[in-house]
Amino acid sequence: MSGDKETQPVLFNYLKFQKAVNVASVPQRSPFRYPGGKTWLVPHIRAWLRSLSPKATTLVEPFAGGAIVSLTVAAEGLAEHVVMIELDHQVASVWTTIINDDGGGEWLAQQILGFRISRETVEEVLNTPPRSTRELAFQTILKNRVYHGGILAPGSAPLKYGENGRGIASRWYPETLARRIRNIVLFRSKITFIEGDGLEYMASDPSLPDTAYFIDPPYTAGKKSAGKRLYTHYLLDHKRLFDLTARLGGPFLMTYDDDPAIIELATAHRFAWIKVAMMNTHHANMMELLISRDLSWAQG
Repeated sequence: MSGDKETQPVLFNYLKFQKAVNVASVPQRSPFRYPGGKTWLVPHIRAWLRSLSPKATTLVEPFAGGAIVSLTVAAEGLAEHVVMIELDHQVASVWTTIINDDGGGEWLAQQILGFRISRETVEEVLNTPPRSTRELAFQTILKNRVYHGGILAPGSAPLKYGENGRGIASRWYPETLARRIRNIVLFRSKITFIEGDGLEYMASDPSLPDTAYFIDPPYTAGKKSAGKRLYTHYLLDHKRLFDLTARLGGPFLMTYDDDPAIIELATAHRFAWIKVAMMNTHHANMMELLISRDLSWAQG
């Protein structure tokens, strides 16, 4: 491949990216079942961050969502500090409670462990207006676990049959959820959580050379636009995101739907890109895009 490796688009696929990662081999750190979650990407995130020289001291995730990447980076020391930003107030309430609220994580864990799940108790909790951020956090985790696909956006609804006929309780694992929350509390000092607009954060960030960005926006730029049904805040100025990303002073890794419109944007900004296999919730192999200035680490 000729040209500057920092800007030349990568127009071929590396064999290592053609087999989907077995997510069962990746530590599950998030309490969310998050649509569009990036557990499958974790091994590639490790390889990317370990390739950086100098090492990234800070990782910023402007569209945190279920935050598996941020949590992994903080837990495994892949950067010294992590900044998570999330606009969705429901999702943000969970991270605010666990990360920013002294005692909030343990409170949430205890609420989960003490809850006796049934269709009646779920309806009672979800129909009661929350009186605090903590109560909203519990409602959000409950809704995420009992709604189809973990989708919190308007139009989603509770499970009817669930897995193995377990109905509404089929995704409710209180001991597992409490353990994940308590584990996050152990390293929450490494995380700054901000409820806000990721694009506005990027626009105001001085973006130092030792600050790396992991950017996983709603997939709404192309024809499929899956994010429209998955997220409350799905509207996004994708060109502005690419423009802001081009201004970053440090490294970045961006994920996007495999769509010609995104490849066109990446090429126009002289970003490199490759296609990587992932497995969706229906266990079907699909391709997504990884976009960066430099993907030479992917050849190793």
